[in-house]
Amino acid sequence: MTTTLETAMDLRPFHIDIPDSALEDLRRRIAATNWPEKETVPDHSQGVPLAMMQKLAEHWSTNYDWRPCEAKLNALPQFMTEIDGLDIHFLHVRSPHADALPLVINHGWPGSIIEQLKLVERLVDPSAHGGTPADAFHVVVPSMPGYGFSAKPTSTGWGPERMGQAWTQLMRRLGYTDFVAQGGDWGAFVVDQMGLQAPEGLRAIHTNMPATVPADVDAALLAGGPAPDGLSADERRAYEQLVRTFGQVEYAKYMAARPQTLYGIADSPVGLAAWLLDHNDADDQPAAAVVEALDRTSSPTGELTRDEILDNITLYWLTNTGVSASRLYWEYKGGFFNAKGVSIPVAVTVFPGEQYEAPRSWAERAYPDLIHFNRVDRGGHFAAWEQPQLLAEELRAAFRSLR
Repeated sequence: MTTTLETAMDLRPFHIDIPDSALEDLRRRIAATNWPEKETVPDHSQGVPLAMMQKLAEHWSTNYDWRPCEAKLNALPQFMTEIDGLDIHFLHVRSPHADALPLVINHGWPGSIIEQLKLVERLVDPSAHGGTPADAFHVVVPSMPGYGFSAKPTSTGWGPERMGQAWTQLMRRLGYTDFVAQGGDWGAFVVDQMGLQAPEGLRAIHTNMPATVPADVDAALLAGGPAPDGLSADERRAYEQLVRTFGQVEYAKYMAARPQTLYGIADSPVGLAAWLLDHNDADDQPAAAVVEALDRTSSPTGELTRDEILDNITLYWLTNTGVSASRLYWEYKGGFFNAKGVSIPVAVTVFPGEQYEAPRSWAERAYPDLIHFNRVDRGGHFAAWEQPQLLAEELRAAFRSLR
């Protein structure tokens, strides 16, 4: 199934070493923020509230420390490799169990490989986290082009389709002839594309943001019309959730139309932070799970915390990837939650805080070789960040039949 060769000429070890001057400049820029006046409404309907941003900025500039996050990343094996003319940064953590199943995990926006940090150990060493050696994975986590330490494309064409092809090439370069793939947010688009491409060796995909919406339902959504007749209660609820979701994605529409205009997020840390916070989940915009985390300083159960959010925002700032990451929305011209025609084995986990809760009936139609379907009772759009233990358990269950 695998080889252990990691010293090939085209795999270069990578180490993060951000200079102190960059961190000092970040703090200086935060302190020099030119703040606007307070919003004129008592809620989030005009965007991220002033008080929320000022409280976060105060902590960011005075108490937050990037170095622990840097140390966590450097404690894991990191590499660079050139694929299709572009340098790709990735984590590659092999399990101590030789028969572990190779798994490539895809992050999304406004995330990064930092989303998966709490997930890695739970997957490579399941015995220490409620599993057994038979559940182990070899884990590969690439940074999408234009994100984190991966290179920024200088020409068009790096959408989810090309990324899917690149991750297949990456897994083969690492010596994995059989592997599985997982993704949420944009990562879900990538694994759907991998499923459509069905390359030799890709045994199955897992998604926590499934694309299951039938064609007639998708057409009604795009037209802004009523739900089609004959929907079950779960299907009608999903339709209503999607109406809500499509009504609060202004940030996505802007990045899809004019990503280069976002110069402010390359020049102002607070501007970048506000932009990365102003995305939605099932409960609100800004995302309720993120807003909750801004007041959480620690979590023994692995829930999202304030400094973890700042780790991710700081990575965007230090790599100057606010604009380059946004271009992915411009690149992709396909549908979002509509069924794509994936025929390889697919596993689905439905989190209650996701953009919509996919009904099993839709999942079975969208993914005819559905090997796992489960609705969990907590967690949301950024499942690896919000509920790493729960997602790890789901991945073990999802791919168990392939072992």
